[in-house]
Amino acid sequence: MPKKIAVIGAGPGGLASAMLLASKGFDVDVYEKQKYVGGRNGSIQKDGFTFDIGPTFLSMPEIAEEIFEESDRNLHDYMEMKELKTMYELVFPGKKVTMYRDPGKMKKELSRAFPGSEDGYERFMKDTRKKMARLKPLLQSPMDKLYHYAAPNVLRALPQLSLGKSLYDVLGRYFKEEELRLGFTFQSKYLGMSPWECPGAFSILSFMEHEYGIFHPIGGVNQLSQSMAAVVREHGGRIHLGNGVESFIMDGRKITGLKLDNGEEAMVDEVVVNGDFAHAMTNLVPDGLLKKYSKEKLKKRTYSCSAFMIYLGIDGQYDLPHHSIIFADDYKKNVEEITNTMKLPDDPSIYVQNASVTDPTLAPEGKSALYILAPVPNNMSGINWEANEAAFRDLVLKTLEEKSGFTGLRNRIETEMILSPRHWEQNHYVYEGAVFNLSHHLRQMMVFRPHNKFEELDNCWLAGGGTHPGSGLPTILESARITTHLIEKKAVGRAGHEKAGEAL
Repeated sequence: MPKKIAVIGAGPGGLASAMLLASKGFDVDVYEKQKYVGGRNGSIQKDGFTFDIGPTFLSMPEIAEEIFEESDRNLHDYMEMKELKTMYELVFPGKKVTMYRDPGKMKKELSRAFPGSEDGYERFMKDTRKKMARLKPLLQSPMDKLYHYAAPNVLRALPQLSLGKSLYDVLGRYFKEEELRLGFTFQSKYLGMSPWECPGAFSILSFMEHEYGIFHPIGGVNQLSQSMAAVVREHGGRIHLGNGVESFIMDGRKITGLKLDNGEEAMVDEVVVNGDFAHAMTNLVPDGLLKKYSKEKLKKRTYSCSAFMIYLGIDGQYDLPHHSIIFADDYKKNVEEITNTMKLPDDPSIYVQNASVTDPTLAPEGKSALYILAPVPNNMSGINWEANEAAFRDLVLKTLEEKSGFTGLRNRIETEMILSPRHWEQNHYVYEGAVFNLSHHLRQMMVFRPHNKFEELDNCWLAGGGTHPGSGLPTILESARITTHLIEKKAVGRAGHEKAGEAL
């Protein structure tokens, strides 16, 4: 069994890996550049307000529950979760639609807003339930060899991938109304992709919300990271905050140690990389060592869009849903701007988390913490954010005031923070500010995504959105589970060889 394992990055993938490994008896050190745990799943505290940096809800909580159980802990001993019966409100030009997990309420709302669409909803849920059952084993198993496509569970799942069809195409089988298709495809933004380009297999994203619900941890989704960090420490793991990794120490292709930001060196047996994949490989690996993922080839890969973030502490509360999505008047044009033509939108789509209606711990009494996200191009666009941040911020807030129930918003602001694509890259170490990592085109999924056992370096493993099965909290947690099981398997094999050698 390896004596020492280093985890680079205390994001959810790194923390899940660390808690699983520490609970199995491995000697685990987590190195994190920031002074807080969670990475993009961390939090910001300012003037009495708390904001999640990135993810704002937890879906499929059973995955987190299973990982805690495997680590000999109960997730619910560490955090309190509240299911949102009203999942979110969709705001289209001239129409608002409330989305519910409860099928009865959902069909009643569909009957009101889109008469006759209830049958399509029922067919979508029935068909996608079967698709999810077939695809789930792929999301829980390594996919790092071409022959894995010939495995029985993969062959059964392949027809469910909707090869050659976009997510938008697949939803067209169930809904004829444009707005309703968008209501079940906007989740492709969780991958930073366009529904007109996102593979049809990802119809499971909206299904997951309607089937399993969405949950708000009291204190914010950052509490998941806080809870995992607590378990790491309980099992003897060490988390070094404010001390990241400057570079790998190499012996040929083998990682033997880490040079830390504080100038020290740490010798290790295995390394789990949870930092942003392209950023890590660009900055930690000596030049010329990587072939498939060299700096030059990484630049040619396809990446997700970015996100323009506004965190507001405001006076008073809005009697509006916990989650709202405000669609651009021409949504397809807006998506094209952020994913293909790489232009700054003049009519942005906007997501708002109004979490204080659910969770009073996030703001002082009588006040609210608002989280506002507008998808924008990543930094390959060349947009000068220093010159454009203020104007785009004003546009986003003006759009919210005009199109949604957040009237008079700008007059209520007490504290504010902006996080633009340049901040994602400079301050959060996200390659080109692409917050959802490598895009999820079929040519960058499964076998064609960087492998959990990283193929170009020895003793190197990956966890997070840049490896299989992909971005999003549930899949990031699955990546950690896949990776740690592979490390355990290697350790068992090594132990067996050592015993055999002793017997000889």
